Amino acid sequence: MPPQSEAVQNPPQEAQSKTLKRVVVSSFLGNFIEWFDYASYSYFATVIALVFMPGDNPTVALLETFAVFALSFLMRPIGAVFWGNMGDKKGRKWALTASILLMSGATFLIGCLPTYAMVGLLAPVLLLLLRMVQSFSASGEYAGAATFLAEYAPANKRGLYCSVVPASTATGLLCGSMFATVMYAVCGHDSAFVTDWGWRIPFLLAGPLGLVTHYMREHLSDSPVYAKMQSDLENKKGPAVKAPFRTLMKKYPRVLIISFGACMLNAVGFYAVLTYLPNYLIDTVQYDSAKASMITTICLVVYIAFIFFSGHISDKFGRKKMLITACVGFVVLTIPAFYLLSSKDFMVILLVELAMCFLLTINDGTLSSYLTETFPTDVRYSGFALSFNMANALFGGSASFISIALIEATGNAIAPAWYMVGISAVALVAMILSHEHSGKDLSEI
Repeated sequence: MPPQSEAVQNPPQEAQSKTLKRVVVSSFLGNFIEWFDYASYSYFATVIALVFMPGDNPTVALLETFAVFALSFLMRPIGAVFWGNMGDKKGRKWALTASILLMSGATFLIGCLPTYAMVGLLAPVLLLLLRMVQSFSASGEYAGAATFLAEYAPANKRGLYCSVVPASTATGLLCGSMFATVMYAVCGHDSAFVTDWGWRIPFLLAGPLGLVTHYMREHLSDSPVYAKMQSDLENKKGPAVKAPFRTLMKKYPRVLIISFGACMLNAVGFYAVLTYLPNYLIDTVQYDSAKASMITTICLVVYIAFIFFSGHISDKFGRKKMLITACVGFVVLTIPAFYLLSSKDFMVILLVELAMCFLLTINDGTLSSYLTETFPTDVRYSGFALSFNMANALFGGSASFISIALIEATGNAIAPAWYMVGISAVALVAMILSHEHSGKDLSEI
C-alpha cells in the first residue's frame, strides 16, 4: 500500500514542479525581452540620437532621446489600469499572453524604423509612438510575471522565486550592455555599421523571443491562488469583483499610496544605477567609454547573483526589514559614492558601483514579493501594476533625463545624488508605515 500511495502522489508533485519551472522560464523571458530593449535603448542612446534627432548639438540630441524614453513612460499608468483589470478579471495567463505579443511586436518594429535622414521629423515621432505602445504593453509584464510566480511558488520560498523577475531584468540589461560593448569594441563607436544596422539588431531579436514566450504561456494554466478565488466565487463564498481598479481605489487607497512610495526608490535607483551611470561616467566624468561599459558588465553579473541572495534572505528576515535597510543605505552612501566616481580610478569606480548595486538588490530582490503580499487576490495584479508603474512613469523613465538636466541647470556633477537621497527618504517613510506579510498564504491576505 505505501508504494501505491506514493505512486499516486508523485505524479501530481512532478507535474506541479514542471509547471512551476515553465512559469519561471516564461516569466524570465518576458521581462528579459522588455529590459534587453531598455538596455539597448540606453546603451545605444548616443547612436539613436544621431540617427533619429534633428540638429547638430549632441547634448540636445541626447536630451531629446532620453525625453522620448521618459515620455513613453506616461503610458505606464494607463497600461497598468488596463492590464491590471484584465489580469484580475480574465486571469493572469490571459493578460500575460496578450501583453507579450504587443510588447515584443512594438520592440521589433523599432528596429525597422526609417531614420531622420530618410523621413525627417516623422522618424522621432514614429520612435515615440512605438515606445509608447511598448511601454503600454510592458506595464503589465513585470507585475503580471511577479504575481503569476508568487501565486505558484511555495509560501516559504516566495521571495526566492519572485527574485527571478528582477533577475531577468538585470540579465536583459547585462546582455544589452555586453552586446553594445562588443559592437563598440569591434566596430567603433561611430562606425557606419553601428549607425546604419548595428543598433537595430537587439530590437529585431524581440520578435522571435516574444513568439517563444507567448507559446510557453499559452500552454500554462492560471495560478492555483487565482483558480481558488474563481472557484470560491462560483460557489458563492465571496463577492465577485467586477471592477478591480475601482475596488482598489475605494478599499485600498492607503495600501496603494504606501506601495507607490516603496516603488519610488526602485524606480529611480534601478535606472540611475544600471542605465544612467554608464552615461554619467562617459559624459560628465569624462571617463573612458570602453572601461565604463566593462564596469557596467561586471556589476550586472554580480547584481544577478545578489538578486537571488536578497530574495532568499527576505524569506528568512522579512520584506519590510530588507526594504528599510536599502532606503537607509541609499540615504547615507549615495553622495559619497558620486564623489568617489569622479576619481577616474577603475578599481574605485568598480567598488563604488558594486556597493550601489548591492544596496539596490536589497530593494529590487525583495520588492516583487513584497508587492504581491500587499494586495488581496482580487486586486493583486491591479495593485501591483498601478503602484509599480506609476512610480516608474513619474520617477523611473525620467531618471536619466532629470539627472542630466540637474547637472546642466546647476553645474554640479553631484546633483543627481541629492535627487536620489530625497527619493530614498520618501521611500523610507513609506516602508516604516507598511505591514509585514512575509510567508503568509496569499489566499488569506
